[in-house]
Amino acid sequence: MTSAAPDTTTEREPQGTVVHELDVTHVHGDAYAVDIRGHRLLVDQPVDAGGTDTAPTPVELFAASLATCVAFYAGRYLQRHGLPRAGLRVRTGFTMATDRPARVESIRLVIVPPPALSAQRHAAMLAVASHCTVHNSLHEPPVIGIELEA
Repeated sequence: MTSAAPDTTTEREPQGTVVHELDVTHVHGDAYAVDIRGHRLLVDQPVDAGGTDTAPTPVELFAASLATCVAFYAGRYLQRHGLPRAGLRVRTGFTMATDRPARVESIRLVIVPPPALSAQRHAAMLAVASHCTVHNSLHEPPVIGIELEA
């Protein structure tokens, strides 16, 4: 005989998987705070989109996540090879799609290497930086579940 009791098993992460958590709370208007390991970031919308422009938008933080990840990987490449990181920059621009669904259509990142970096190191640093975690996650998208707490 089968039981009519509801399934009370919970979905679990594979053993050894670390779940990184953050919390988003409403601040005012279209502004939200993101708490990450004791760090607090704000997001808002521009005035022309109904916000108060007190902070970057979530989409700007998305592009910033990619840019800072690329910078981190490039910087680690330089560090591993005993090269200076002073002057390392990543210039970033993105465009929004004009059709639906709303999304980022393209992102352009330009790594500005430290002035002392030789041309021979440019290609190697670019190869390393282009394999940053955020970039990899865009190429191999994560499974995303959006739920409503009861």
